[in-house]
Amino acid sequence: MSNGTFNSKSEYLKQRLESFEFESVVYPYGTVKSVGDGVARVEGLSGRLYGELLEFEGGVFGMALDLHENGVGAVLFDSADSVSVGHKVKGTGRVAEIPVGNALLGRVIDPIGRALDGEPLEVDEYLPAERPAPTIIERRPVNTPLETGILAIDSMVPVGRGQRELIIGDRQTGKTSIALDAIFNQKNTDVICVYCAIGQKASNIAHVINTLKKNKAMDYTVVVASTASDSPATQYLAPYCACSVAEGFMNKGKDVLVVYDDLSKHAVAYRAMSLLLHRPPGREAYPGDVFYLHSRLLERSACLSEELGGGSITALPIIETMGGNISAYIPTNVISITDGQIYLESELFHSGIRPAVNTGLSVSRVGRSAQHNAMKKVSGTLRIELSQYREMAVFTRFGSDVDESTAKLLRKGECLTELLKQGRGEPMSLFDQTAILYAYKLDVFENVPVKKVKETAKQLLSELYSKCASCVAEVNNTGDLSDAVESQIKELMCNFKESLK
Repeated sequence: MSNGTFNSKSEYLKQRLESFEFESVVYPYGTVKSVGDGVARVEGLSGRLYGELLEFEGGVFGMALDLHENGVGAVLFDSADSVSVGHKVKGTGRVAEIPVGNALLGRVIDPIGRALDGEPLEVDEYLPAERPAPTIIERRPVNTPLETGILAIDSMVPVGRGQRELIIGDRQTGKTSIALDAIFNQKNTDVICVYCAIGQKASNIAHVINTLKKNKAMDYTVVVASTASDSPATQYLAPYCACSVAEGFMNKGKDVLVVYDDLSKHAVAYRAMSLLLHRPPGREAYPGDVFYLHSRLLERSACLSEELGGGSITALPIIETMGGNISAYIPTNVISITDGQIYLESELFHSGIRPAVNTGLSVSRVGRSAQHNAMKKVSGTLRIELSQYREMAVFTRFGSDVDESTAKLLRKGECLTELLKQGRGEPMSLFDQTAILYAYKLDVFENVPVKKVKETAKQLLSELYSKCASCVAEVNNTGDLSDAVESQIKELMCNFKESLK
């Protein structure tokens, strides 16, 4: 049966539960002891599962999150207006589940699997929202690059398939843009993408979906959306369900990229639920298990062994900081769980350096093992050169005289900063990235004014494409910069440099 016609979450869940085959199982009834703020306390309903769906007398469904000896604390999915003290509650014996499979590609669903784009959704396979992470034996090393198409990231903070790379920064610094660019760059690859919106305004989610459609990325993308107006329980479920959708593809041997936008709002929704359930608050009023909240989610991202199909889930969780404070509770928690972070700085963003990646604070713990050989050859010293330039630029602000070697370092640093600037929705191929960094290494832009560096780089690429098309194809297909290709490109670049004089 299609699920595009249900108005409420409870109606949809009722239909799903009615479709299961009946067995003779006895479930005890409980009684609502108190209800308010989307939370119900139920008495006399022992032996429930954590995360089990509960059916209330008013036709509303909830989820058991607090288990006591003789009762449960439950959060409600829909409005609690029809739930009153004294109402009967029964367990369903089922935990929250999400549909998986190819039928979801190009679709927008909510965290319980209802279609939000109006069209009926026909699926046969379901997975529980909460699943154990793959064990160490079931994994293999991360060694295949996941190209984001963003030069600053692919060259200095590479992301591998199966890695968990955090995107962190203040609001309005381009965190979602980087994640979307990474999705756009998977267009002609075999990578499936899942975008999970947690607690965002419906207008923002609609804008992201339109951007994905405009860039023809919805063909290989699934959107799992929970809006700010949804209950905290729905927001809490969203990333786990998005991960289960990704696991459905990973188990079939596919590579998947999952974006969690963002886990700060997820932690806030969990805090709201926990406080309403009267759990003892800890630091910043978060409950004591808030670390486990995100670790059990992100540990599900993995690179599976060949025996299990060799699929992978690459996670790009997003965290929003306040005033650039990465030492706050939730940011430090998620930094310690992930395999590195891409730190976006407001100061860089407002000075026109976009993407505003602070290469000093950004790191990839998988490192150069998740880079193509071509990129390894041209990006070795970039991070050091950039950090030296930024350190030296601070001193020259005071207008002091500099010697020739320092002036050259500053010129090269300005040129590199200009080359790393990239517009939204303009991902670069491996050849483009390799060629630009190789040209920088050969000092092709040495005598070019900084304002004309980007324009000159485009002219160089266009000349390489017209005179060396075979090199372009070889680098993009093999990921390597062979000696023959390198010498051919070098000769063309030296000629181009001469023509600039």
